[in-house]
Amino acid sequence: MNIKNYTSGIPSETTISRIEFKLAAMGASGVMKLYGPDKKVSALVFKLPVDGGEHAIKVPANVEVCFAAMWKNHCQTHSRPREETKSTIREQAHRTAWKLVQDWIEVQCSMILMRQAEPLEVFLPYVWNGRQTYFEALKSSG
Repeated sequence: MNIKNYTSGIPSETTISRIEFKLAAMGASGVMKLYGPDKKVSALVFKLPVDGGEHAIKVPANVEVCFAAMWKNHCQTHSRPREETKSTIREQAHRTAWKLVQDWIEVQCSMILMRQAEPLEVFLPYVWNGRQTYFEALKSSG
C-alpha cells in the first residue's frame, strides 16, 4: 500500500503530544482529548482564536476507517488472512491515522503562518458546537 505513514512506528501518544505542541504554538488554548470505546484518543478538541473570538475545533483521527482500509489491503494481499493479525493492524491503524492528522495540521499551520490561508478557512469543517462539527451538521442536513 502506497500511503503516507502506513508503516509508522511512532507511538500515537507521541504523535498526539506533538500535535498539541503545534496547536499551542499556533495560539490554541484548552486542548482536550476525547476517548473512544477502546479507551484510546479518538479526537482532539481545542479553542482557536479567530478574529477577536474563539472557536472550538474538533479534529478526529478516523482510526476505524483507517483500519478497514488496512485490513482490506491485508486480505487482498494474503491468501489466508489470519484473524490474530487484526489486533496488530488495528494498532498500526491507530499510529497511521494520528500521523496523518499530525501531517495535515502541520501543513495547515504552515499555510496560516505563510498567510496562504486563514485559520477559520482551514479549520471550518471542524468547528464544533459541543455536539457535532460543522461538517457533520452539513452532512446530516443533506
